[in-house]
Amino acid sequence: MRRNIMAEEPIEGIEITDATGHVVHTLKMTGDAASLLRQAAAFHDGDGFVLNTSTALKRAAGRSTPDQALWAAIRDRTNAISFERYYEFINRVLCQPPEVDRGRAACEAIPEGTKRCAYNQAVQGDLKADAIGSPSVATIRDELLRRPGIYGVDAYQLLKLATQAFLLFESGVVIEGMRRPTNGQFVVPVPRDRAHPDGFKPRDCDDVVPAEQTRRDMPITFGGIQTELETYLANSVGSVSGPGLPYLKRIVSALPSLNSSSEEGSPYCNNILQHRLTCPSLLELIWSYWHEEGMLVQTMNAIALRFQNKRRHAQDPLANLALDPLRPLNNIVWGFIQDENSRLSVQRRAYEYDSQYGITLVGKAVPRLESADSRSQFIKAFHNLLYRTAMFYREDDDATVTADAFSLLNALREVHIILAEGAHNQFGDLPWTARHEMLTMQWMLARPEMKEFLRGRYSVPYQETWMGAVDDMKRLQGWSDVTITHFHELGVYGEQIVLSIRYGDWIVVNDQEQARNWARDWRPEIQRYMHAYHAVSGVDLTAETVDTRSAEARYAQPSMLIQKRLASQQPKNNLTGGSTRRLANDKRSENASLTGKMPRRLRIDRDN
Repeated sequence: MRRNIMAEEPIEGIEITDATGHVVHTLKMTGDAASLLRQAAAFHDGDGFVLNTSTALKRAAGRSTPDQALWAAIRDRTNAISFERYYEFINRVLCQPPEVDRGRAACEAIPEGTKRCAYNQAVQGDLKADAIGSPSVATIRDELLRRPGIYGVDAYQLLKLATQAFLLFESGVVIEGMRRPTNGQFVVPVPRDRAHPDGFKPRDCDDVVPAEQTRRDMPITFGGIQTELETYLANSVGSVSGPGLPYLKRIVSALPSLNSSSEEGSPYCNNILQHRLTCPSLLELIWSYWHEEGMLVQTMNAIALRFQNKRRHAQDPLANLALDPLRPLNNIVWGFIQDENSRLSVQRRAYEYDSQYGITLVGKAVPRLESADSRSQFIKAFHNLLYRTAMFYREDDDATVTADAFSLLNALREVHIILAEGAHNQFGDLPWTARHEMLTMQWMLARPEMKEFLRGRYSVPYQETWMGAVDDMKRLQGWSDVTITHFHELGVYGEQIVLSIRYGDWIVVNDQEQARNWARDWRPEIQRYMHAYHAVSGVDLTAETVDTRSAEARYAQPSMLIQKRLASQQPKNNLTGGSTRRLANDKRSENASLTGKMPRRLRIDRDN
């Protein structure tokens, strides 16, 4: 007697046959028993043989949390203010006819009844990028082009204003995707064909967000993710309602005696700066810190000194740098030098780095800081968070256990509180000012005229076009031999990670699922940051601290670690004399405390 279970039979019927094949009896099975029997039958063929099967353990599926939409917005807006997007913006606004640009501001109010995901370009009455400023970018540009000759600082001032307009244009807690480089319209990439010769098409609500679909193991459309974000931003906190980050609403609800109007009022009246509340610029000063450590600012300072015929060393490595006056960069560098008193000094930035993150710079132009307020615990708390995140990844990859995320949640709350303590005074304007100043420096370094002298090595792949010039300058000057790529990744990914901690409403979170989602969602950025930090400083943030020396290195000032690596490098490529060489070869300097004061002779030149 054998059981003949056929796939086409009803789920509740099982025929039992004898040796001749005649049906002896029919069993009726319903419910779970029938379902289980069906599943077992699926593993057998018609002759009773077991089919080839495979078994694998899977990680327990998590549940989504509302702040995942905020993290998508952070990635979207930080990518929107990257150098390549900025370079496209400058070409579109300053190098093409005004009617070509059809881009709308990312935080532009959407007409009633229109979905944001379907509102791809500016319409009549919308603010355009070249209308920002007083006088506007368009007015200055047109007046400059009408002149018989371009002299003075106006060309640089226009570049400076356009850079500020770019940051304002891309600010906000929104998810918009990429723009078409030629006209600023929001688009999505598609295969090139006759209908889409440039490889783009106008964005639609049903289009998948390219950068987000792999993070949740499911398709994420612009319409769906924007609805999630709007729901998250609409939550009321205390008496504060309307769109806005819950973290910022919590701050507003604690401020005394303020006009609660939702309209943008005069900055001279007793009210909230509504644009900063509802449409904040998602950028962090840590981006500027790491690019400054990567020698971006020092590279432009060295070029500016050579432009003024000032020699830095007895054998000037920039002796052949000469910008002819017939091409635009000559006049723009002139304006850059003339505008020096209007830019942030290295001392101003150093004090604010200390105020927000407790990190400092080392250099001849950086005096001993007498800070009134320093986030001395930030490095310890932040690196402890990264270490705990690395431990969480090890447990989370093990499908036999469910990784505990409460320690991760506590570490997130600790860093969140420390960041909030430093979000005062210059926090509102200095990071934004430092960003637009460094973007203009990157633009000048990416110019074709500059590549004739500082082009980088052709075989080295760089993520952005200005980076080769910085690495070339570092080789010429005998500065750090660590490529700018690692510093750039520390700036980019560090900014995104810190933004996700600063603007999340972590103080009221008691659900470990949010911390678990945070670690999984930001895993690519966190692991790239830790790798870049190891490449720059020599410290592995994923390793256990087994003794006091390893603990001291993990929590040491990054600038001290970088200087220590420079000291060991300088005997090979020192161009500035023998004093540094002697100190670098002194065995006593190799064992110096990482937290002590760095000898002045080992400091990298940092001019104002």
